[in-house]
Amino acid sequence: MSKELLQGMDKAPQRSLYKALGFSNAEIGKPIIGIVSAQSDIVPGHTHLAQLTDAIKAGIYMSGGTPVVVPSIGVCDGIAMGHAGMKYSLPSREIIADSVEIMAVSHAFDGLVLVPNCDKIVPGMLMGAVRVNIPTIVVSGGPSLPGYRKGKKISFTSVYEGIGSVRAGKMNIAELNDIEDKACPTCGACAGMFTANSMNCLCEALGMALPGNGTIPAVYSERLRLARATGIQIMKLVEAHILPKMILTKEAFYNGIAADMALGCSTNSVLHLTAIAYEAGIKIELADFERISATTPNLCKLMPASDTSVEDLYREGGVMAVLNRLAPLSSGKKPLIDGAVLTVTGGKLSESYKDAEAEDDTVIKTVAAPYAKTGGIAVLRGNIAEQGCVVKRSAVAPEMLVYKGKAKVFNSEEEAVAAINGGRIAKGDVVVIRYEGPKGGPGMREMLAPTASLCGMGLDKDVALITDGRFSGATRGAAIGHISPEAAAGGKIALAQDGDTIEINIPNGRINLDVPAKELEKRAKKWTPRDNPVSGYLLRYSELVTDASQGAVFKTKF
Repeated sequence: MSKELLQGMDKAPQRSLYKALGFSNAEIGKPIIGIVSAQSDIVPGHTHLAQLTDAIKAGIYMSGGTPVVVPSIGVCDGIAMGHAGMKYSLPSREIIADSVEIMAVSHAFDGLVLVPNCDKIVPGMLMGAVRVNIPTIVVSGGPSLPGYRKGKKISFTSVYEGIGSVRAGKMNIAELNDIEDKACPTCGACAGMFTANSMNCLCEALGMALPGNGTIPAVYSERLRLARATGIQIMKLVEAHILPKMILTKEAFYNGIAADMALGCSTNSVLHLTAIAYEAGIKIELADFERISATTPNLCKLMPASDTSVEDLYREGGVMAVLNRLAPLSSGKKPLIDGAVLTVTGGKLSESYKDAEAEDDTVIKTVAAPYAKTGGIAVLRGNIAEQGCVVKRSAVAPEMLVYKGKAKVFNSEEEAVAAINGGRIAKGDVVVIRYEGPKGGPGMREMLAPTASLCGMGLDKDVALITDGRFSGATRGAAIGHISPEAAAGGKIALAQDGDTIEINIPNGRINLDVPAKELEKRAKKWTPRDNPVSGYLLRYSELVTDASQGAVFKTKF
């Protein structure tokens, strides 16, 4: 692409502008590689990315290319959590995708190295790169190390749960302050299998990142070596003309979903894998997650489901060791992991995982003795979620897998948090938070504050929570999100009332509002759309976004 922009007499003006940047004729004559960096001083997972981009640049220069760094925005979900800022988190994914497309095409890059780390920045960058379809590799910032307090591992979610413990009288303020000081000891993506680390691990399974991308800790020098190797490898992809759409096939997405289930990833991965596939022209549906989950054992139980960190997964062999254990299995007549797919290594996926054996079964269980015979994420359906909803099954207490409770209904996260903190939620309740979906929020906020408060109060084994919003990967408990259709679209979650019985059966994939059909019809006739005045980007987003079952992507026809 850059040759069309920079060669010949007619392109002298463009070359002049490159020279204004300090580039020589020799550099201008080489392939131009865009490094899309989400570095900023406000996101702990991104504050160190300049070091990685320097290593990537060195690898590109070593291999005969000319690197240029361009920016990407990135929202810190933890900082945005619990206030209006979270409304912008998922919507920022579409802006990131647009930005990658705009920068790559406008400047005729020959290849891309994507340098994200947190939550929706990873899928946003991949969505943009797939649209452009030029050689691309992802190298993330890596996970942080866990914190330690009194000999036990803690993480970001421990702080949220500590707030609930203080309110319940189980902890004092001094203890909470101590947790606050120790929970996040290093830069990097939060230490558990939250959304950021989930997506960075899945980039390996999809074939879009070199092995180690998901698990090498942010503060390890090995992360810099991986970045330099990525800079070298992008030049090989440019030379061989290996493109994202050659890698991101339907089989690759099935591999990603299987890895998702085995690792016990965040439920946000359902939204993001669906959205990336959409950009690749591949239809991935909730039914695919259901099918693959049914035959994929859950091999890992990481924070927040346990005190095992992503660093521990790294020491045990990482994502490739997980794929190595899954590879012999089949789903129906097909292998669970298709090792023949192409990856950014230039070779088959099987070449990356064939020798990656876990040392023991401490962190990665064997397929003969898994944590569960089915995947870490479950898809549920029923009259209150006719198009489906999702739950991180691997983080649900066994006694909550089948549950029946009385609804306590709230029309926003703030209302629910006030009720939880005010002691108005009791054992046997089902907290219903609606009008928080992609359109209704708008923006589909994460509900870490209410779930963490319930956990801190010791109610995570006695109270369920359902929402048309979504959950942080740091959430644990019977937290069921992505209810579709959402309330703002007239879904039956809009018809629920205080005192209604809600039945949840995660093993059987069912969730139902136990109200007679005629009564629901009567309520539906009285229902009117909720007025939710918004402006700016959120107004445009609410008009363009599809529902969660479609990945909350933008409509293609208006």
